[in-house]
Amino acid sequence: MADTEKKPGFFARISRSIRDMRGEMKKVVWPSRKQILNNTLVVLAAVAISAIFIGGLDSLLGLVVRFVLGR
Repeated sequence: MADTEKKPGFFARISRSIRDMRGEMKKVVWPSRKQILNNTLVVLAAVAISAIFIGGLDSLLGLVVRFVLGR
């Protein structure tokens, strides 16, 4: 018979996955509080600008539809 490698058990695989995950988490470079605040403000500003643009476009197209339909 050929040499067969024994497959690790379920708990051994889970344990290895957790060890690997912990090792990867140590490599993560977390953003500073200032970076988080700055990025949050940029996202909020982008959302607000998008909402204003979409709301204005919706109102304009609503007026066009009402004009075309004669209501």
